[in-house]
Amino acid sequence: MEGVVSVESGYMGGKIANPTYQQVCSGTTGHAEVVQITFLPEVTPYRDLLAVFFSIHDPTTLNRQGNDIGTQYRSAIFYHSDEQHAIAEAVIAKLNARSEWDSPIVTRLEPAGAFYKAEDYHQEYFAHNGTQPYCQFVVAPKVRKFRKMFGSKMKRG
Repeated sequence: MEGVVSVESGYMGGKIANPTYQQVCSGTTGHAEVVQITFLPEVTPYRDLLAVFFSIHDPTTLNRQGNDIGTQYRSAIFYHSDEQHAIAEAVIAKLNARSEWDSPIVTRLEPAGAFYKAEDYHQEYFAHNGTQPYCQFVVAPKVRKFRKMFGSKMKRG
């Protein structure tokens, strides 16, 4: 998206430093698999990032995304300021009031803590592994939805 400077896959919200993917997948570390986004708020407001977040995953299932089950798959927003927290709360309240989903949003709002960058093979995963079945059946539809809904905000060139 315009205004997005960088995106890194990683882990946050757990109780050990520098966890590995295998440790996080065990469900015992308390970490969530996350994406850390560095952005220019004057180009892409935080609300726009939240709109993308809520449009490409199911925020109504506790500790689950599709067939992936466990606390590491929880729907969570790790906020960096009181302002981000308040905006996220307002967006969730608005979406719940509009009954966007059949069930209420269970996305957790957690203060950002230490971010641990995931292993290199997790970075740009879809770009490098787009033909894998998981990418074709789970990720590709989300990418298509993003392009359809937010195509006008995509970087050009």
